[in-house]
Amino acid sequence: MTMTPDQAAWFQGTFARLVDNVDQALMGKADVVALVLSAMLAEGHVLLEDAPGTGKTSLAKALAATVQGTSARIQFTPDLLPSDVTGVTIYDQAERRFEFHRGPVFASIVLADEINRASPKTQSALLEVMEESRVTVDGVTHETGRPFLVIATQNPIEQAGTYKLPEAQLDRFLVKTSIGYPDLDVAERILAGAADRNPSAHLPAIITTGAVADMADLASTVHVEPAVLRFVALLAEATRDDKATRLGVSVRGSLAMVRIAKVWAAAHGRHFVTPDDIKTLAEPVWAHRIVLDPEAEFAGATAAAVVGRVLDEVAAPQARSAA
Repeated sequence: MTMTPDQAAWFQGTFARLVDNVDQALMGKADVVALVLSAMLAEGHVLLEDAPGTGKTSLAKALAATVQGTSARIQFTPDLLPSDVTGVTIYDQAERRFEFHRGPVFASIVLADEINRASPKTQSALLEVMEESRVTVDGVTHETGRPFLVIATQNPIEQAGTYKLPEAQLDRFLVKTSIGYPDLDVAERILAGAADRNPSAHLPAIITTGAVADMADLASTVHVEPAVLRFVALLAEATRDDKATRLGVSVRGSLAMVRIAKVWAAAHGRHFVTPDDIKTLAEPVWAHRIVLDPEAEFAGATAAAVVGRVLDEVAAPQARSAA
């Protein structure tokens, strides 16, 4: 079944209400909110590379409040253990049985703060749950439920005492973006409301978590023309062939692009994906997946520049007005 125009119009209206509600807590960051919300509805995860104090925790709390979900914050430190993230099985002497105590990863919105400060062993504890929305402890599988969104953060400036995220883990993040500092007018509004230390607590819930799952299922029915799929494949191949790259966009990255492009199209009232959707999403979805050649990087090459170059080189198909 393919999404109908009426369903696309409903999706657009609901999506706009969700963005507006979350943006009440962030103020002036609707574009970032829309991208993060799109990642959630595409059932992916987000990596935020930002300086401290830009509203990352507020974003997670506001998003959870908006969808009547739960939120959890995990502060990643060098001594954090995998069981501190996923949970642990404990023997209950009174009941004479083992009981699983869920870790903070069992929440609708999980903020993994400064993920690159934890050891690779602890970072890898997130791999299964991010990919499959479930945790396996002592041979028993536990589902996280829907929606499930990991918002991981890392400080782009201070790298002392950190562990670089491996390419395999970076590839698990559907989107990489940043919130950034507010402009002057918004900063004044934030300062005027400084007495309210938790603006997310006052946000009304717009929809339920069950409705979010329904929206995700509906978005997956958006139509994608074969020509657009070929456009995605050609772009991904071009990143792998670019002289500045050592590792280009993977097949997982191409699949991620199609998933979020469907959500993006529905959020703009369309029941079909256009090449412009792919172009808009290319940098936040693909740039962090590209590994640059060391010599090219030393010469000033960037992943964003590679994405921009392939968008210029690969001809886009003619967009259709309807599916």
